[in-house]
Amino acid sequence: MTLMKANLGGSCSADFTVKDEAGKPVYAALVHVQVRYGFAGVKHADLEVGTSSQGRARIEGLPNKAKPLTYDIKKDDKKADVMQDLATMCHATFDVSLK
Repeated sequence: MTLMKANLGGSCSADFTVKDEAGKPVYAALVHVQVRYGFAGVKHADLEVGTSSQGRARIEGLPNKAKPLTYDIKKDDKKADVMQDLATMCHATFDVSLK
């Protein structure tokens, strides 16, 4: 599993398992998110991590309070989006199918 430690002052995380349409793990799919946090969302960070050969990636250290996050997952011409609201889902697990 590929791990990114965001160190944005919180303990929230997101786990991704990315597969193709046939259900096989996708290596080197890019998971991208822009995090807006702090008072009125004035702080921001662009995060990007690639998946491992098992199609897995994890982002740790997300802030406990932030605007809802939209993760863009891409590999070649295939893509998917998933959302995480840190206020209600601090530790999220996503099974993503690229289409």
